[in-house]
Amino acid sequence: MPPSGNARRDRVLLAVRLLSGGVFVVFGIAKFVNRGSELASFKTYGLPAPEALVIVIGLVELVGGLLLMIGVLTRPAAVVLAGDMIGAIVVSGIAKGETISLTLAPAELVAMLVLLWTGPGATSLRPSPPMTLPTPGVADLLR
Repeated sequence: MPPSGNARRDRVLLAVRLLSGGVFVVFGIAKFVNRGSELASFKTYGLPAPEALVIVIGLVELVGGLLLMIGVLTRPAAVVLAGDMIGAIVVSGIAKGETISLTLAPAELVAMLVLLWTGPGATSLRPSPPMTLPTPGVADLLR
């Protein structure tokens, strides 16, 4: 028997969380393991306090990615990581032409928007319902 729509949806959301979270974890760790290279990149972007910023962004990506993977605080993590990806697209992608910030970052941004809208799905440590738009009642339609 094929899986129900909800079961399929939950498996897809689990895959989105694990894949996108895994990418964030890897890139977050890289900010510490390859600190010299990352710091040199941050300095070319003209950002304030690049020494501190590379650590902050590394922590955001590492912790945020882990939260996505386990499905805890998924929506808040997705908001913060979406902001991170917008920054990457603008600062290193558009301004510097870095390919990864024009390819992977937009894909991660889309994944964060999906998770923000849907929540983590049922296969998470803390499931939450998808966001819904309010449905107007008859009285609202007659106004």
